[in-house]
Amino acid sequence: MESFIIDYWIALTLGVTTSISPCPLATNIAAISYVGRKAGTVRGILTAGLLYTIGRIITYTLVGFIVTKSILSIPHLSMFLQRNMNLIIGPLLIITGLVLFGFIDFRTGSGGFSERLKEKVDKAGIWGALILGLLFALTFCPVSAAFFFGSLIPVAVRNSSTFIIPSIYGIGTAVPVILFAILMAVSMKAVGKVFSRLTSIEIWIRRVMAVVFVGSGVYMTLVHNLRVL
Repeated sequence: MESFIIDYWIALTLGVTTSISPCPLATNIAAISYVGRKAGTVRGILTAGLLYTIGRIITYTLVGFIVTKSILSIPHLSMFLQRNMNLIIGPLLIITGLVLFGFIDFRTGSGGFSERLKEKVDKAGIWGALILGLLFALTFCPVSAAFFFGSLIPVAVRNSSTFIIPSIYGIGTAVPVILFAILMAVSMKAVGKVFSRLTSIEIWIRRVMAVVFVGSGVYMTLVHNLRVL
């Protein structure tokens, strides 16, 4: 039971950290600002923020469900992974940590607004925030991809959790977004200040987590792969 609670906490922490990383953070604020300004009211901005976060939770839950279910539904692969997860997760944690440090980089979708997307969002009105949440969650940045595929999915597979752990991750990504929607409804100037502070703080959070990931990965590799300790 304690291991489940720890893994749930890991999923939640990964989600929150993902959401305050520069790329997702900027995308989240841009999306809520775009739809919220068109709403024009405090209630409209808060509703846009809520719908946007629901969209992201749905996408992360569905993607996590599909990936984890696919892995677990292949008998030989499932048995192999569950039997050897301790051998795999160490190197994965090291790679994730290196991505967080910036030593490994790869290109993914930019998550920007295309003219076609703007037209669809405008036609949908306040519900456009839900559309943006669903779509933008799919545009994985290097950090979010490392967290989701490199850390969350192995935890989900290890616990055979196709729904709960991915959904907890989605909820974690929603927490900062909801806070920003509230700030935006109160004052755009406050959002700018918090954004600047979070951007600087995030660098240190990412570095600390990178050290934790690399350290944990090295330890698990020494214990399970090399059997040194």
